[in-house]
Amino acid sequence: MEEFLRYLIINLVGTPEGLELTEHRSGNKTVFRLRLPRQEIGKMVGKQGRTIEAIRNLLSTTAARHGQKASFQILEV
Repeated sequence: MEEFLRYLIINLVGTPEGLELTEHRSGNKTVFRLRLPRQEIGKMVGKQGRTIEAIRNLLSTTAARHGQKASFQILEV
């Protein structure tokens, strides 16, 4: 899942500079935390939050196929 998420992020943001993706596991739940510079956060959120919503839906669906749960958070550097 991390590779999939990293692929999406790099294609949306463009440059991986200042990008930090961490994965925290607890049982069958995984929390991905993305740290980005402030000027890049808007690209990830999208208009009215549609982009981040789509990413979260894809991630949840992918995790569910493997019998897991996943969430995605964006943090400012």
